Amino acid sequence: MPEGPELHLASLYVNNMCAGVVFTGAVRKSEVSKNPDVPFTCEAYRITAASRGKEVKLTLTPMKSDDSKKRVKAGQADQPMEIVFRFGMSGYFCFTTEDELPKHAHLRFYSKEEPCRVLSYVDARRFGSWHPDGKWQPDRGPCVMFEYESFRENIVSHLSDRAFDRPICEVLLNQKYFNGIGNYLRAEILFRLNIPPFASARTVLDGLQSEDVFEDKKPLNNEITDTKTSDGDKQKQGKGETGDLLRLCHTVPLEVVNQGGKGYDPQKADYSDFQAWLQCYYVDGMTSIRDHNGRTMWFKGDPGPMAPKDSKAPKAKKRAKKEDDHDYTEEKKVASSASKKNAVKQETVTKAPKKETDAGSKEAVSKGRKTDKSREVNAPQHEKKPTARGKKNSSAEPTTGPQRRSERTTRQNSK
Repeated sequence: MPEGPELHLASLYVNNMCAGVVFTGAVRKSEVSKNPDVPFTCEAYRITAASRGKEVKLTLTPMKSDDSKKRVKAGQADQPMEIVFRFGMSGYFCFTTEDELPKHAHLRFYSKEEPCRVLSYVDARRFGSWHPDGKWQPDRGPCVMFEYESFRENIVSHLSDRAFDRPICEVLLNQKYFNGIGNYLRAEILFRLNIPPFASARTVLDGLQSEDVFEDKKPLNNEITDTKTSDGDKQKQGKGETGDLLRLCHTVPLEVVNQGGKGYDPQKADYSDFQAWLQCYYVDGMTSIRDHNGRTMWFKGDPGPMAPKDSKAPKAKKRAKKEDDHDYTEEKKVASSASKKNAVKQETVTKAPKKETDAGSKEAVSKGRKTDKSREVNAPQHEKKPTARGKKNSSAEPTTGPQRRSERTTRQNSK
């Protein structure tokens, strides 16, 4: 699932690709998406992006005409519109030509050029969402990366909240306080500080100050600096920052941003740099169990006193082969259904000879049984199977016809 660094990298991607590009027309939505329509149409507008925690905001700004007397046409937007995106499990932005439009492009912005290019929001699983005229979600706390001072203050001043009664690994996913932290980030942060994931959150955070005492200069605000550390620096970092989990909630996400690329994206070919950066999450030798919410927690050593009872490591998931799971045009639907019908017909044709073979084999078996019976009937007397009477007198020798007649004559004479 995309986390704070991935959302910020997505905003940087939009700003980089759309710089100087003029967009036109209506914003189009795919037929299958259940998200709302975007009521924005303009002859010429620009797109910029910004991120905050696990949200991205696109701003559509109409371009003013050089002719001040020219009026805006009916139905054309004359004021900026903000659209807030939440990526869900698989959302991201893509800027391509119209011919190369991704299959799962659910929201599209068309450029005013030839050939036309399209900025699209792509989401294969459709767990993501967008909100026209949206604002940052009010229940989310300050961004861990770019609102560092507010982020620390928000947590230190609310440690009495019942949310901090839970294990620290579960509290780290609470976006009301840790906006931008997700599953892989919590594993990396706790591992670097050697904190048991199921230790009490209040115990771990108790004693921290709203000001960062380990920082020599002001916290980073909307600026990315190189926070990569060598192996030697990691040991110093472990000693100097022991216990200050809030600082690592700020610096570790920035390390991912500094790598560039798309961050956590295991389905892409350029995922190797991110894998090399990971120290705990899905790393060989580490332990994993499910927390109380069913989320997989990766760690090393003692899980902590608040670990779920009888918790087991989740089974490794086998990656299924990618298939055509969604089609967004009627032509593709018809083609798909036709191909399925042809496949059924072919399967029926291939199975037909098998049935004949089966019938033939049954006929052969029945013929074989008849042949065996005829052999049994025509067999010599000594080769016949004993009957029920024969079984009773199985010890006696067989008696022939002449012998029987002589025995009857003898009995009559005796009488």
